[in-house]
Amino acid sequence: MVKPSKFISTKWNQNLAYAVGLFTADGCLSSDKRHLEFNSKDKKQVENFRQCLNLDNRITKKARSNEKIKKYYRVQFGSIQFYKFLESIGLITKKSLILKELGIPKRFFSDFLRGLFDGDGTFNIFNHPESQYPQIRVKFISGSPQFLRWLQKEINDKLKTGGYITKNNRGENLEYAIDDSLKVLNFMYYFPTVICLSRKFRKINPYLRT
Repeated sequence: MVKPSKFISTKWNQNLAYAVGLFTADGCLSSDKRHLEFNSKDKKQVENFRQCLNLDNRITKKARSNEKIKKYYRVQFGSIQFYKFLESIGLITKKSLILKELGIPKRFFSDFLRGLFDGDGTFNIFNHPESQYPQIRVKFISGSPQFLRWLQKEINDKLKTGGYITKNNRGENLEYAIDDSLKVLNFMYYFPTVICLSRKFRKINPYLRT
């Protein structure tokens, strides 16, 4: 049985925007219009989500439908009020392939983007095959083409970046080359103590402006 949650504040701030980014990547709205679930392989990710929304619901483990081993951490909660808030900004049930643009305030877009990146983003370091100079790539992954192109436009409008769309076996990637990757990273991690997935931040931190 899912424990009903207390009232969840929907007044925009850095923590709410980050939690919305996480939920956009790895959250689920039940078809009953009341219950919500967030899950991740990384327990710290779930703890961060719970902290941002001031939830006291316990973290449990689950297996995917075709698996027996419970490898995923999750928090489940019930809140008609918060469910309606997420719907009002554009989140929907079964969103993985049909998500479109979201109503994120400009002031908190960097926090939203960091949450999305912690859930559905990757950071890679490699040497250029010819010059052997170090290269970095920031990538956002989505199965929803309209959402990914909205994301590209929003980032470009704010940071004057380009980015390019590539295919993957789950859908598409929004990728950034080295200069634009640095812009995106410094936009998301604008202060060293922002809430984030610590293991990913440790890898990124050397590339941030000090």
